[in-house]
Amino acid sequence: MAAVDDRSIVAAQIGREPRAFSRVAVHCPFGFPAVSEQKPYDDDGKPFPTGFYLTCPELVAAVDRLEAAGGVGRWSEQVRKSRRLRWSLWRATRRQRRLRKGQARSVGRMLDGGASLGLGIGGTANGRKLKCLHAHVAFALANPGYELGESIVRELEPLWPESCDSHTACGTGSNPG
Repeated sequence: MAAVDDRSIVAAQIGREPRAFSRVAVHCPFGFPAVSEQKPYDDDGKPFPTGFYLTCPELVAAVDRLEAAGGVGRWSEQVRKSRRLRWSLWRATRRQRRLRKGQARSVGRMLDGGASLGLGIGGTANGRKLKCLHAHVAFALANPGYELGESIVRELEPLWPESCDSHTACGTGSNPG
């Protein structure tokens, strides 16, 4: 699918024009956008702290259910208890920051003076506390090897539905953030 087509599908998936849209980073097995990559700033210079954004309505709904069942607190506790998961989160946060700083080189205006470039996945300032599992799932799908994110993804399996039609689940929907 062409980038223009991807952007219009993402807009339908999230129910609005995507802010700070860069590209689709991951497509689902049915060819629809699943994860978009965002620029660190929109065209007006406003910060957009989420580098990778989950757009697939099926995945958004699955992560919504996980969060509603206490997933953020449970995974935050897992990070607190596990040196391996803390290390994974630390490395992913560093990668997120490097990617955003690299993208910011081509940004004209930064209304916050670049302050948001130091934020972690999902825009969190605390490197040990999770804020949004949607952002961790999106980051993991777009950046293989992120162990914490991939662990969260495994909890969602099966990741994709058996079928998807652009006029039903995969073509429209909403995204919390």
